[in-house]
Amino acid sequence: MSELIHVTCSHCMAKNRLPLEKTSQDPTCGKCKESILIASPLALNDQNFQRFIQNNDLPVIVDFWASWCGPCQMMAPVYEQVSGEMNSQARFAKVDTEQAQQVAAAYNIRSIPTIIIYKAGKEVARQAGAMDKTSLTNWVREQL
Repeated sequence: MSELIHVTCSHCMAKNRLPLEKTSQDPTCGKCKESILIASPLALNDQNFQRFIQNNDLPVIVDFWASWCGPCQMMAPVYEQVSGEMNSQARFAKVDTEQAQQVAAAYNIRSIPTIIIYKAGKEVARQAGAMDKTSLTNWVREQL
């Protein structure tokens, strides 16, 4: 029997249970019928952050950024590419620290960009500073 995992829908935030091997087959949400796993990073805020990181059995990689941050802007396309390439292995999200100040404060975000990996809702790795595609991909793979 296949291992079942919980994955939160990127559209309606419903918690879905699906076989692990289905993550690479574009599964759809049981509630809204949209694709659960999207290739682009999901924008999280103070209201949905905890629900998203706690209700995913796949690791959640979060980019904490701000619109005025030059290195954040330079890294955004790289993060988008890595998200698209690894979206069946991990969930990718972004948090605008100007809009989600409670989340940024709760996780002591002192410099941006900061990338944090969560497993089962708990922080397991953190990296501050912009990374190129190879560095980001290798760092994420090491942590998974």
